[in-house]
Amino acid sequence: MQSITALMEWLQASSLAVFIHKTAWAFTTIELIHVIAISLVIGTIAIVDLRLLGFASTKRPFTELARQVLPCTWTAFVIAAIAGSLLFASRATEYFVSATFWIKMSIMVLAGINMLVFEFVTVRGVQKWDLAPTPPLSARLAGGISISCWALVVVFGRWTGFSLLPE
Repeated sequence: MQSITALMEWLQASSLAVFIHKTAWAFTTIELIHVIAISLVIGTIAIVDLRLLGFASTKRPFTELARQVLPCTWTAFVIAAIAGSLLFASRATEYFVSATFWIKMSIMVLAGINMLVFEFVTVRGVQKWDLAPTPPLSARLAGGISISCWALVVVFGRWTGFSLLPE
């Protein structure tokens, strides 16, 4: 545990982390980029999840919708991850011991596991339900878990942001 604490202290003491932490415009700019990117991630995931749930875009084939939307999702996710990592570095020792931060990260892992199961199991039979207005239960379950996870990521992400008050 001491080595992890030392790593967090080293990260937080890096010149980039100190610059972000001490320069209001830098932190604010990175936070803005993070929030916009997360908004795009969640918005595009919601489009796909609502299709999986049978609530939206029911006349479009799932594969067509996913092919058009998911590249934007992944691009936004990479931007959000980079910006989030920079924000984390600026207060690494505080984030590392924050329960709300770890709950958020755990929910993101759950969302990732849900996505992997969907991609490697559920989508294998997509040709059977691609045009169906209401996909099978397994696809609807994946969509429901996904949209729930990402809504909770927003809640715990904001909670984390507000629980670490500025100095």
